[in-house]
Amino acid sequence: VDYMLFQNYPNPFNPSTTIEFSLPEDVANAKLSIYNALGEKVAELVNSSLPAGSYQYQWNAADIATGMYIYELRTEKYVSVRKMVLVK
Repeated sequence: VDYMLFQNYPNPFNPSTTIEFSLPEDVANAKLSIYNALGEKVAELVNSSLPAGSYQYQWNAADIATGMYIYELRTEKYVSVRKMVLVK
């Protein structure tokens, strides 16, 4: 198993979407953050230590503006970003 950050679904979405990722080992500090097109953080879904495994998080963007967003999974050894689109 490798570090993996999967494409969210559904995408485009309104108002909520699911983000999945997998960790091949225990991670002392995992962060799953969401940024707008200007690079401003609009949400932080995870900021904690996590054991190895697969994870699924919901993001409800009901109070967030339509547009493109970037979500980032960051650990000590891995960083990955993907894009998603919120359409209202």
